[in-house]
Amino acid sequence: MYRRGALLILLFALALPGVAAADGQAETEVTYLLQFVAASGCTFVRNGDSHHSAEAADHLRMKYKRGRRYADTAEQFIDRLASNSSWSGKPYTVTCAGKTEASSAWLHRALEAYRQAG
Repeated sequence: MYRRGALLILLFALALPGVAAADGQAETEVTYLLQFVAASGCTFVRNGDSHHSAEAADHLRMKYKRGRRYADTAEQFIDRLASNSSWSGKPYTVTCAGKTEASSAWLHRALEAYRQAG
């Protein structure tokens, strides 16, 4: 019995660095996405109001700070926090170079490009 318990503790301890690494990766990727949004120069529409990219990044940063527990991965950050209004449920859109699209599609592409480059 003692050996089995010790083995379980050892296995759990060995798994923790992987969890921490995953958390660190998510944090790094979300930080990248927030910087990407801020530097994009695109226009974001949230609940019918247009916002400059720096304002949009600030808003998403605030949502991430408050709702981090709902976003264990960068994909969850995009899908749960950065895609629509938590108040109205309306999707966010982004307009870059005259092309308007859902922020979720735009951010997922940015995340994929970041991962491929890294």
